Amino acid sequence: MDVDGSQVGVVPTREALLLAQQRGLDLVEISPHAQPPVCRVMDYGKFKFEVAKKEKQARKNSGGGKVKEVKFHANVEEHDYQTKLRHIRDFIAEGNRVKVSLMFRGRENAHQELGYEVVKRVVNDCNDVAVADREPQKMGRFLSVLINPRPASSRKS
Repeated sequence: MDVDGSQVGVVPTREALLLAQQRGLDLVEISPHAQPPVCRVMDYGKFKFEVAKKEKQARKNSGGGKVKEVKFHANVEEHDYQTKLRHIRDFIAEGNRVKVSLMFRGRENAHQELGYEVVKRVVNDCNDVAVADREPQKMGRFLSVLINPRPASSRKS
């Protein structure tokens, strides 16, 4: 292919290289396994820049979402639990990921199973709109799990 996108046809390699050099451009092999191999005359530096620019823009627009954190305690009351659950659902609806963390204080360390129950209840209550990426993990005094929004196609009705 030529610079303007028109097809030149089958040209010997030396002639194609000479054509590219006359225009101050590069001869780039597009499809090496084709018979004959397909090449293109282009400014390779500009091409690489454009590809990098598009990738950067795609990453910027992908909107993986922010990570919001909602903190619980092992002895959370029902009303407080429901309020925090509503906040989690709102964050998920906005496309954000949510880190649910539970901190054990003092004697709560003796009954960590209560904390695991709270975190698993949160994951189950959000199961229709979100999915946990792994089981809850304990790090020091904190128990946490990351909840990601479900893809739109697999949401439960």
